[in-house]
Amino acid sequence: MTALPRTATTFAPPVMEARRWLDGVTFPADRPLINVSQAAPVDPPPPQMLQAMAEIVLTDPSAHLYGPVLGLPDLRAEVAAQWTVAYGGVVRPDQVAITSGCNQAYTAAIMTLCAEGDEVILPTPYYFNHRMWHDMAGVVTVPLQTGPGLIPQADRAAARITSRTRAIVLVSPNNPGGAEYPAETLSAFRDLCRTHKIALIVDETYRDFDSRSGAPHDLFADPDWSDTLIQLYSFSKAYRLTGHRVGAMVASPKRLAEVEKFLDTVTICPNQIGQRAALWGMRNLGQWLAGERAEILDRRAAIVDGFPRLAAKGWNLLGCGAYFAYVEHPFALSSDQLAPRLVREGGVLLLPGTMFMPPEIPGGDRQLRIAFANIDRAGVSNLFDRLEPLAL
Repeated sequence: MTALPRTATTFAPPVMEARRWLDGVTFPADRPLINVSQAAPVDPPPPQMLQAMAEIVLTDPSAHLYGPVLGLPDLRAEVAAQWTVAYGGVVRPDQVAITSGCNQAYTAAIMTLCAEGDEVILPTPYYFNHRMWHDMAGVVTVPLQTGPGLIPQADRAAARITSRTRAIVLVSPNNPGGAEYPAETLSAFRDLCRTHKIALIVDETYRDFDSRSGAPHDLFADPDWSDTLIQLYSFSKAYRLTGHRVGAMVASPKRLAEVEKFLDTVTICPNQIGQRAALWGMRNLGQWLAGERAEILDRRAAIVDGFPRLAAKGWNLLGCGAYFAYVEHPFALSSDQLAPRLVREGGVLLLPGTMFMPPEIPGGDRQLRIAFANIDRAGVSNLFDRLEPLAL
């Protein structure tokens, strides 16, 4: 039997699939589409950053050339310095790599950890691009059912570790569930991974929108953190740089030496203008970013405050945080049938839970993800106005 090409081993990109549900559907001017399908800002960077980027384009010749594979040295140093302050530990510049977005940081991490047939544990519901990369890399995804509040439990994970396990992946604040993992949860997983000599990958793409004050965990306070921890980050959400593809990985220099091999063969170097924009943002947009965080937290509060309207109709709010509300619907339809109907009958585009869960794990057919970062309080109220009267 002929083996499948690697891309044929996984599913179609879910966001692109959902966009195809819009084909042939028109929305009245007084009832436009509410698009809560994708977790990405739709606005450009703030004007002051756009001006800085324009000056970079016009005056910095090196911004148009190849750069170091692991990223701009000044940006690596800035991440290390700010992380050292924010997390109460020590992060060095040689422990930071800049990548072409956080998705690339994840693929690079997996490539340094896994051979064909190795296993990686993902709590469910999981970020679908993580699962897609595992499939294409020949890595076995081991789903881990989460507990109350969509929080994973280390003792459950321990029972799923085998001789082929290479890593456990945690995303906090979570995509798609919105859950903010307690510090003790992360510490328990760190201890579990260290005991079994496997990696703990912590994706903190949405760290800038965590509702808690202070450091969300103390993993970097451990002087030996790099023997176990690989942290991932994205500048896209913080500074609206989605199209410029700038992310980061924080890990041991030994790990990053392996990462360099992968990055050099894929993109050679991260986007040079995007890196310089991210550096400018880190140095100049702290107050602006605090305002962005406050706005996202207000939208989260609007979801929580308004949800009793849906709860009265049988809906259940399973998780809410960062950009996401993860909900359970009350209808007999499976969520993968419900979501396309919501486009036609409710003027709402969102993603079904089946896109975030393997078929062997129950629950995805009753769940939906709402990415609310691009709708304000009025938009949240309007969304609930559309969902509340549904009787499907």
